[in-house]
Amino acid sequence: MKIDLLSPDSFAAGQPHAQFDWLRANSPVRWHDEPGGAGFWAVTRHADVYAVDRDFQTYSSEPTIMITDPLSEAGSFGPYKMMLMMDPPEHAGFRKLIRSEFTEPAARLRKDRIQQLATQIVDSVIARGECDFVDEVAGEMPSFVIAELMGLPLEDGRELYKLTEIIHTAPEALPPGAGGQAVLKMFEYGSKVMAEKRARPGDDLASRLLACEVDGRRLADMEFLLFFMLLVDAGGDTTRNLLSGGLLALMENPDQYAWLMADLDARLPTAREELLRWTSPVIYMRRTAKHDAELAGQKIRAGDKVVMYFGAANRDPAAFERPDVLDLSRTENPHMSFGNGPHVCLGQHIARIEIDAMLREVLTRMKDFELAAPVEWLASNFISGPKAMPIRFRAA
Repeated sequence: MKIDLLSPDSFAAGQPHAQFDWLRANSPVRWHDEPGGAGFWAVTRHADVYAVDRDFQTYSSEPTIMITDPLSEAGSFGPYKMMLMMDPPEHAGFRKLIRSEFTEPAARLRKDRIQQLATQIVDSVIARGECDFVDEVAGEMPSFVIAELMGLPLEDGRELYKLTEIIHTAPEALPPGAGGQAVLKMFEYGSKVMAEKRARPGDDLASRLLACEVDGRRLADMEFLLFFMLLVDAGGDTTRNLLSGGLLALMENPDQYAWLMADLDARLPTAREELLRWTSPVIYMRRTAKHDAELAGQKIRAGDKVVMYFGAANRDPAAFERPDVLDLSRTENPHMSFGNGPHVCLGQHIARIEIDAMLREVLTRMKDFELAAPVEWLASNFISGPKAMPIRFRAA
């Protein structure tokens, strides 16, 4: 079995489950060479991924959660770091700045508005009988929600989403420098937001971030820009890729689609969690060993990169009964699509409300789905999901 978890080609049709199956069975913590880099440990069993994600004393999120090391020891943003690349207690201090916006009760307060947006999104495509489901439906919802949270025009959320797609695409699949240019454009837009919200603060997350303090001081400009990029970036990944990958899974499993539609409202919660397990939109997160350790019998050295593969963990037969079967009625479902431990996804409650609203709207108002062209997957070893999915349908 050839194992290559770096090439986007391995993820050209979704997660490389044949590779993951072999790794879990034969080498669950396996050294993986990295051309031009130091190499890393690939962790594929559910129990080991769970343990690494929670053990921040041993496995650090610094200097980065990406496999590729930053350009310099301090990273490419001077002394500043994105919250994802911090450890407690520093991480907890920054997370606390926005946590109240993303609690379950706070997310529920947005439920009606999110349902309105879902209706508006389907309204825009329903009469045509065809659309690119990723661009015109799945990508719209998280883009609109994060734009409203930040106090931005909805159309700007759509443009920012296009930048995140470039940022997530593997560099070899892009023109030279395109990823860096997308980050710069994100920062340029964030700088305008910063100036506008300082001049005219509103009741929105961007204004609150600029007014709050961490360790007795206001955020530096670059700290705000990194927060801004994180919220735009992470705010879309799971919802967008779950909705498009999830609809594709329903089309490929008509028995499960029929089961769900027989009692959509009652069955949607378990179905949503199973689709999260099945699609696993975030492929991996990296940690770096702070000191020597042992994991699944392997000696991990201080400074080694340790990479958790969530898609592999979510198909582990030790954690899931019949893991290779899509079972929307699955009730025992300890999937890790939102991670766990101190870095568990802050936006998971809003994401679930977005997913439910969008699936309900799509599945009750559209039917007889069929692909109008082959699915094009995002050329990325970090985020898994369709980049383009042209479909035809009939109004229900």
